[in-house]
Amino acid sequence: MPNPLDAAAVRAWCGLALEALGRERERIDAINVYPVADGDTGTNLYLTLESAARAVEAAFDGHASAGTAPGLADAIGAMAHGALIGARGNSGTIVAQLLRGMTEVLAADAATADAGRAAEALRRALRRAAASTYEAVAHPVEGTVLTVATAAADAAERAAGTGGAAEVARAAHEGARSALRATPGQLAVLGRAGVVDAGGCGLVALLGALADALSGETSVTPVAVRADAPLPEAAGCEAATRAAADGCHNPDGPAFEVIYLLEAGDDAVARLRTRLDGLGDSLVVVGGDGLWNVHVHVDDAGAAVEAGIEAGRPYRIRITHFGGATRVKEPAMAARAVVAVVPGAGLAGLCSEVGATPVAVRPGEPPASGELVQAIRQAHAREVMLLPNDPELRHTAAAAAEQARTEGVRVALIPTRSAVQGIAALAVHEPGRSFDEDVVAMTSAAGATRYAELAVAERQSWTMAGVCQAGDVLGLIDGDVAVIGSDLTVTATTVLDRMLSAGGEMVTLVLGAQAPPSLAERLERHVHERHLAVDTVVYDGGQHGAPLLIGVE
Repeated sequence: MPNPLDAAAVRAWCGLALEALGRERERIDAINVYPVADGDTGTNLYLTLESAARAVEAAFDGHASAGTAPGLADAIGAMAHGALIGARGNSGTIVAQLLRGMTEVLAADAATADAGRAAEALRRALRRAAASTYEAVAHPVEGTVLTVATAAADAAERAAGTGGAAEVARAAHEGARSALRATPGQLAVLGRAGVVDAGGCGLVALLGALADALSGETSVTPVAVRADAPLPEAAGCEAATRAAADGCHNPDGPAFEVIYLLEAGDDAVARLRTRLDGLGDSLVVVGGDGLWNVHVHVDDAGAAVEAGIEAGRPYRIRITHFGGATRVKEPAMAARAVVAVVPGAGLAGLCSEVGATPVAVRPGEPPASGELVQAIRQAHAREVMLLPNDPELRHTAAAAAEQARTEGVRVALIPTRSAVQGIAALAVHEPGRSFDEDVVAMTSAAGATRYAELAVAERQSWTMAGVCQAGDVLGLIDGDVAVIGSDLTVTATTVLDRMLSAGGEMVTLVLGAQAPPSLAERLERHVHERHLAVDTVVYDGGQHGAPLLIGVE
């Protein structure tokens, strides 16, 4: 059943868009040819939408604390503002402007209870969005995300009057997909590489998420990255990247990408556009109402920043060399470090004791990729192992690793799915051996560790082990509910027996903040009595989400 165009739909759109860009990020990075073949468009778009999604969640939280609910104008405005302040790269900046264009229409026409009026509002919003992207770019080029946005608006216009907002969004998505396939014939640099426009790929994913949010039907069809067929295999992506690097990058082009937020008036920004246009290319200035996001490619990065100072107050200044990130001179860096996401203060302390940099999180508050990037910077090392310790953080951690690599840090993402796998990886970490050998050892140790956790059901629901009721104790093994019980200790021993039935030499128990004082002692005694030659180690994790984490090596 279609969903109304309201604040909830915007929230769902953000979540689906972030998920879609997480899936497509590496493929989009691999075909990043224009305007610079620097392999980061997918990552930049993901980071931009991540900022937008967090702003929407903050808007919902703010209204909830006041006992109210956000309206469409509140939600779409938060999404556009979050994208503006978090925009990365050329494509991310353009998408931020596209969302701002949609906001101008939807915020003014927020009464969308009538399906016909909602469809018409969305059609006009997409048209305004496409027009605003051309206004933001100093020298628009066809065959790019601009062309795809216009095609989406055209298709939406043709669909107006034939259904509700969901039908308009689906038509826009299909129009964007068709336009994307044609981009290699419109822009020579794409044709030579045999790929479609990377920014356009991201917009297709974004519009697909909008259509899914409004229709209530989720689709996960990969975005085609070639004109003739999808290119899902890693080898194909690598080939596209090589084509971009070998035949598409202009070594005589500007050396730096400069991005900053700017507080300035309209007149000052108009003068800034002229100044920056004379300094370089790929100029995109988006925003309004006193806050702007400025993006430009230049040889003289200092002059681009000085121009911003003359116009107003620039901040969050980011300067990236196209051969690698530039950095302010800092103290000597360590050779290697580990950054680990952990669910409680106890494990954070454990990580610190062994020299790792912890990122402590609370239940329901996953870290943004920016927080992980900041932790990598704080580790102050040339080589970093990143342990997400949660399967839901795989896209976030991958985006953070990619961003850190642009800053000259060699980052390896260790695929840990639980804190106990992270503990196992840390146990074999040896800074004295080569980086690659250390990565292999840590990855192997994590992979050899089965993980489980105990949780308390909040409501009645269906699980892999049957129907649970609110208050039941759930034993999850490798992410799936395997045991349903009424007593924490009994359920934990059942989970342990099932895990150790397949063998094991070491049991790791991480106690949560709500765990009974006697739990660890009773479980250690059970393992000693029932499973000979199996050692047990206990940590006070302090986590609030799960009363117990279990690892078996």
